[in-house]
Amino acid sequence: MTTRVPPTEVTGLYGSVVKRATRAMLGHVPDSIGVLWHHPAVFKDLMGVGRRSEKWDRLDPDLATYAVMASAATVGCEFCLDLHYFRSHDEGLDEVKAREVPRWRESAVFTPVERRVMEYAEAMSQTPPAVTDELSEALLADLGPAGLVELSARVGLMNATARSNVALGIRSEQFAASCGLPPLPARSAGAVGSDA
Repeated sequence: MTTRVPPTEVTGLYGSVVKRATRAMLGHVPDSIGVLWHHPAVFKDLMGVGRRSEKWDRLDPDLATYAVMASAATVGCEFCLDLHYFRSHDEGLDEVKAREVPRWRESAVFTPVERRVMEYAEAMSQTPPAVTDELSEALLADLGPAGLVELSARVGLMNATARSNVALGIRSEQFAASCGLPPLPARSAGAVGSDA
């Protein structure tokens, strides 16, 4: 993988903890950590926000996964898609559905609520955001106020991460392949933000 900022060595006491944790979770230390390690405070704060967001509980975990993966697909972050697909497998979520997220519009596996969640994630991930009042109303009825706020926050965080990764040239490190998962399908040709 060639990133736009070359990875540096992950050092220090905190770096040792990071390397040990990522090896335990992923089997190796991703190059992306070395890229972000040029500014350890940024890395630490981004990871801290990510860890704290995992404690949010007003949105079903499967819906949260589909939302962040749809956002990552819209932005074009293959690293984010691969990592979340791997994590859905690792955390016992519905990996059949997670695998279909990049082509959710054509897939028959999703419920109407799941489709609205992914439509919202795509719309929120466009520049400028294209969320409609009608979609927000439907999701407010589906998820309740706290669920819709959490959905928006999760998609917003994914946008920050995904856009940074794309800009820095951070790409997939084949996490899913390392545990025998089939590859993700190509993104739908008619999806928002596609080149078609």
